[in-house]
Amino acid sequence: MTIKEMKNVHKAIIGFVLVSVVMFGYACNDRSPDQKSKQPNVLWIVMDDVGTEVPFFGHKISTPNIDRLIKEGTIFRQAFVTAPVCSPARSAMITGMYQTTIGAHNHVSSRGEHHIQLPNYVKMVPQIFKENGYYVTNGDYPIVGDGLGKADYNFEWNESIYDGNDWRKRKPGQPFFAQIQLLGGKNRDKRSQLQHAIHELGSSTGLDSLLIPPYYPKDSVILQDWADYMDCIRYTDKQIGEILDRLKEDGELDNTLIILMGDNGVSHARGKQFLYDEGVKVLFVARGPGIEEGKVREDMIEHIDMAPISLAAVGIQVPEWMQGKDVFSKEYTPRKYVYGARDRCGETVDRIRSVRSDRYKYIRNFYPDRPHLQPSNYKDSKKIIQRLRELHDQNKLAPVQEALLFAERRPEEELYDLLNDPYEMVNLAQDNSYGKVLQAFRNQLTTWSKETHDPAPESFEIYTLEMKNQWERTPGEKAKERVARNIEEYKKWMQERATNQ
Repeated sequence: MTIKEMKNVHKAIIGFVLVSVVMFGYACNDRSPDQKSKQPNVLWIVMDDVGTEVPFFGHKISTPNIDRLIKEGTIFRQAFVTAPVCSPARSAMITGMYQTTIGAHNHVSSRGEHHIQLPNYVKMVPQIFKENGYYVTNGDYPIVGDGLGKADYNFEWNESIYDGNDWRKRKPGQPFFAQIQLLGGKNRDKRSQLQHAIHELGSSTGLDSLLIPPYYPKDSVILQDWADYMDCIRYTDKQIGEILDRLKEDGELDNTLIILMGDNGVSHARGKQFLYDEGVKVLFVARGPGIEEGKVREDMIEHIDMAPISLAAVGIQVPEWMQGKDVFSKEYTPRKYVYGARDRCGETVDRIRSVRSDRYKYIRNFYPDRPHLQPSNYKDSKKIIQRLRELHDQNKLAPVQEALLFAERRPEEELYDLLNDPYEMVNLAQDNSYGKVLQAFRNQLTTWSKETHDPAPESFEIYTLEMKNQWERTPGEKAKERVARNIEEYKKWMQERATNQ
């Protein structure tokens, strides 16, 4: 055989192999070649103040659309936010980074004269998608006008990273990365919103069907508030159904990775703003191309994982600096621990850290001399907190409720056996038989803090700058008076603490 003939045979073999590989790829995929070449979309549906209060976790309400996503996708039974309040949680979500690492850990920061910049190496997720040809949106639902949806990031950013608030405005054939923000549990904050939700639903949740933690009294006001909250979940489910219908109308439902999650737990006395599971454990469901249907994952994940999950799902390389993980990767090793951090919320100064395994949770209170329910304009404006304080003043709370909610001091360390104490009511930190467990979790928290560059507490000077804006943005004269009074109390406490150290 001549050299020329050998080259021709070689070319024929290569051609056959290439065609075979392509055809094999189509044969192994249930999509047609045209569908296969279509770039997937990504949609994040983020619900305000929604933890795990859905039927999957034992609650007796109807949520057919959330149930559908669970049936058609993968749900994580152990999903946690890294911060139990919206702005630090959303700052972490949009970067795939711990809010503490990027300096965005104090709630509602960088709104006034104090400016926080992201580290130079960090990019926001929408920016990465946009650089890869995606139409990038962020909208509240229902969409009204051209304004962007809730962002709530605790750092300087430019709205130009978003193309708009509706994926339907993209160019023909252009893939989209969209965020839709739902009011979720916050619908109960205003009677008009709640009444509208109940009117749309046609009924309200009965008090006898409620599943509430045992550290809350079964008081009529508290029970009704919890029922209102469950109505908000039901209404949110209705909105999710409308969003899914919208995707279907556009022919994009089966080509879109959908991630549904809550930004923190229920707004209650041990929920939102605190590191108990009521505050940090959330609903997290993924559905779409490449996601296993009807799968229940038992391994622990953090909400910062949604960033690398989304990038990897569409073939964009996950940056090495991201602290979240693509939990659907074949190379993924399940976490042994998840972490949480609570810092200043509004004017209320605090610093709490937690580390959790599938069995135990360790919480470190850095300011144990302060009570659990410190002065807080946000918290104290809620009727549930007002009612709890009334019951406390009237000596109508059970001993365990008094101890967990109204003790004058908090323990410096808390340790809970979640298998036997899922409501985190029995602190084992002083139990000598758990000494080795306690030390192991102390060490784990120390290691995480060092490796992730957990920052020092906010200085008195920066607190003063942030509080100037906090007071200015507070609506209502009475609320302004309360915030001003609280600010002065915290400033005094900070100065006394600095003097005594």
